Amino acid sequence: MLKSLYKWMGSRVHSKHADLILTLLFYFEALIFIIPTDPMLIIYCIERRDKAYWYALLAAIGSVLGGMTGYAIGYWIWQDYGQNIIHSTWVNMVFKPADFYYLCNLYKQHEYLAIFIAGFTPVPYKAATFTAGFCQLAFLPFVLCSFIARGARFLIYAVIISIWGEQIKKYIDRYFNLLVLLVVVLISVSIWLCKA
Repeated sequence: MLKSLYKWMGSRVHSKHADLILTLLFYFEALIFIIPTDPMLIIYCIERRDKAYWYALLAAIGSVLGGMTGYAIGYWIWQDYGQNIIHSTWVNMVFKPADFYYLCNLYKQHEYLAIFIAGFTPVPYKAATFTAGFCQLAFLPFVLCSFIARGARFLIYAVIISIWGEQIKKYIDRYFNLLVLLVVVLISVSIWLCKA
């Protein structure tokens, strides 16, 4: 099913709505986990190597706009419900309010590094966006770090595909299921390392 979806996305590259589809896909991926989106960008770049850098930019813009929305949601939740959440009984079973404030201060101290890691590595970016708003990190540095991290990650795809596009397409067609499994494993390991 996933392979069929990727093939369908590949066929959309040549539609007049291709740019919008890609941007919206990365916007929503920054808010909710639907499917791994990096392979979608790779397919777009392979199908239209002449537009690889443009697609990387659109993916970064969509992702950062989604991240800004996630930040706003986290900030809003904190303003309206934050104190109730961190002082609730079920949350206090996991950690105390003092622990929460300590972690938020730690997050603020290492904001640039934390956002860059979440934006560049397989760590789910959406986790950083909501918590950045919830912990009330400075908004402009959050946006700047997000754009640098997401832009660098997607630019790497565009550069690699611009150079080795045809060979990469053959490998994706042949080892698609293995590549998807590898992406899922990388995300799972990244989440586990963050929790450890």
